[in-house]
Parts: sequence; C-alpha cells; structure tokens
Amino acid sequence: MNADVGELPLGQDPALMPAITSANIACGFHAGDPDMMRATVRLAADHGVAVGAHPGFADREGFGRRERPVSVSEVEALVLYQLGALAAIAAAEGVRLRHVKAHGALYNMAAREPALADALARATATFDRRLVFVGLAGSALLAAGARAGLTTVSEVFADRGYRADGSLVSRNQPGAVIHDPAVVVARAVKMATEREVVSVDGSILQVAAETICVHGDTPDAARLAVEIRRALDARGVIVAAPEA
Repeated sequence: MNADVGELPLGQDPALMPAITSANIACGFHAGDPDMMRATVRLAADHGVAVGAHPGFADREGFGRRERPVSVSEVEALVLYQLGALAAIAAAEGVRLRHVKAHGALYNMAAREPALADALARATATFDRRLVFVGLAGSALLAAGARAGLTTVSEVFADRGYRADGSLVSRNQPGAVIHDPAVVVARAVKMATEREVVSVDGSILQVAAETICVHGDTPDAARLAVEIRRALDARGVIVAAPEA
C-alpha cells in the first residue's frame, strides 16, 4: 500500500503511516517544501515505511493536476531535479530512496504517452537503477520502466473511477473519485485478490494490482487506509513494500 504524502502542512500523514508500506513524498514542485520533505522522511522512517519520490509539474496553484505541453528533455530535467532534492534530504536522515512515482498530470500524461513515459523512466534509471518504478496498471509507464531496466510495480486506485480502456476518469468528470468508504474497501480487496475492477461503463477490467494507492489529500484518507489494510489482512493478503 502506498500513499501520496508531504503535500499538506496539516495533513493526515501521521495517521496514514501505520497503515501503509510506501510513502510517495512530494518534492517541492506541486506541493511541499524542504522542511516538509525532511519531516515526512523522518515520519516514514519512524514507522518503517519505504521512502519514495513523488515528482510533479511546478504547478502549486493547480496541485500539479493540470496537464500542459511539455518536452521530453523538460520531463527528464524536472524529474532529476526533484529526485536529487529528496535524495539529499533523505541521505541526511540516513534513508535511501526506494521508489519513484510521478504525480498528477505528469503521471497521467506519461501513462498514455510512451515518449514521456520513457523520459520519466530514463531519468529514474540515470539517477539510480535500484529505484522501483511505479506506474498505472497496463499503461505506457510500466513498459517504459521495463525498457529502462527498472523493477516496475503495477499500481491500482481503489478510490478512482476507471474507463473501459484502463485509464483513470479525469478529475473534472463525474465518477472520477469514489467517496463511499465501503465501496472503496471492497474495490481494493477485489483488485488485490481477483485482479478485477468495474469501470464506469460497467465493464469488468483485468488489472495487475501490485500496489494500492491512497491519496493523502482525500478526506478521511487515514481511516480509509486503515480499513483497507485491515480488510486485506483479513483475506490473507501479504502487504509489504516492493524490493528492486
């Protein structure tokens, strides 16, 4: 289980940590700042949670969720910059980065555009080939990670709507975010145990669920993470951070 953290000064991160295995820490572009990055690294380390980078566009007003034209070279540079910043802070705390997962619009664009996915993977591999590369199940991200020689992890979202093609419903469209905790927990268990999820048009999608994301800015995210973890434990699902 992973969560996007280090994004809000008074967020749910402390309550999230006991339920997750992997923390995707904002690197100061879409959210966060050096003090918050350091505090979040410490918090994750205190709970034995794997620390990963969560690079995104420099778009604090839009929380990194607004798509924009971007070149391959720009993607590589912005990812390298953010990995370097978080890695330095983590090293000061005696922690090594374990994974990389892009944020928001950068993640979604790279999930469908192979050239951008390759840029993300290339930057990650250039920085440290030991890093696990996290991407949307069935997307261009995973193929790019494999081409770059990285260990990849296929990600699913229990609280997000899926289209029939396996992509996520845009946040500005109906059905993008699922708010009923019982539904979210049931979807998480089904994806983890049966590798299936129901899309917004009612079709059944096959998904390779290797990690489940809980968004740290979702209302009651911590409670939701605890309930998902409890349900997975009850079904005998082993929950652990991925290793390269």
